[in-house]
Amino acid sequence: MPTIYDVARQAGVSAATVSRVLNGRQSVDPDMVARVLAAVRELGYRPNAVARNLRRSRTTLWAVIISDIGNPFFTATVRGIEDVAQQAGYSVVLCNSDENPAKEETYVAAALSEQMAGVIIASAGSGKAAKALLESSIPVVAIDRKLPRGEVDTVVVDNEAGAREATEHLLGAGYRRVACITGPEGVSTADLRLRGYASAMPGEPLVVRADFREQGGYDAMSALLSGPDRPDAVFVANNLMAVGALRCLAEHDVNVPGEMGLVGFDDIPWADLVRPSLTTVAQPTYELGRMAARLLVDRIASPSGKPSTVVLPAELHARQSSRLT
Repeated sequence: MPTIYDVARQAGVSAATVSRVLNGRQSVDPDMVARVLAAVRELGYRPNAVARNLRRSRTTLWAVIISDIGNPFFTATVRGIEDVAQQAGYSVVLCNSDENPAKEETYVAAALSEQMAGVIIASAGSGKAAKALLESSIPVVAIDRKLPRGEVDTVVVDNEAGAREATEHLLGAGYRRVACITGPEGVSTADLRLRGYASAMPGEPLVVRADFREQGGYDAMSALLSGPDRPDAVFVANNLMAVGALRCLAEHDVNVPGEMGLVGFDDIPWADLVRPSLTTVAQPTYELGRMAARLLVDRIASPSGKPSTVVLPAELHARQSSRLT
């Protein structure tokens, strides 16, 4: 079995340099980091995790707790996290809270008991989980949604501006009664996207809250179609609910975009392939994950620094579903 000294010889560096690279230290030259990681892969070197944990009182694992593994938004986000984690000498354990606060609490408790090196979390809204993380010494970064009840390093997109642009786009296309399907109250993405929509509306907002799931979008769209103030367009505050809304419109033979315009939030890989193609507000998902991982690496290195918030821009991708003429 190869040792740290074998890796050092293969990479042409000292054993101390190998140790700094594997421990995620930031003071190592990037070229040396690349050589060490290449030697680790070529030799199949595996650190003695038990000994390392005893020395460091932490594992080299990150818990990445996401709210819905079925949502394509998180695929590229987690890839961005993993790419940075691997380069810094960490491995990622993926946890799916399934938009369930109780499940989220279980994963947070596991991360704390296993002394994970850090946690990246897209919160399902559990105040208890947030409190446990904030009271621990484990570095935490929130992604996509702000963590309830406290301040930690956070990476989000400009949800309010993206929702406002989507609503203004529908109004500019000639639609007059624009509704909003958004997520649960108290979830920052749902509330901020609702705020952006409401700020662009010249009249009374028409809002239905759902659960950020496909069936939730279907049920919300069905309620709008059967209500007394049927809209002629809808802004849907995430991709899965947009899929459900489209399915509902198809089953009710509602023509898109002639009878109903639609804009979703979060781009979808097949948005250009369906007919009509789907207008979306796209988020820089890979960059969001990469930035969150960089913040976590920095937080591990400097635990006492002031938390920072990074706000990334969202971009409207106008397609056929929002063209009235």
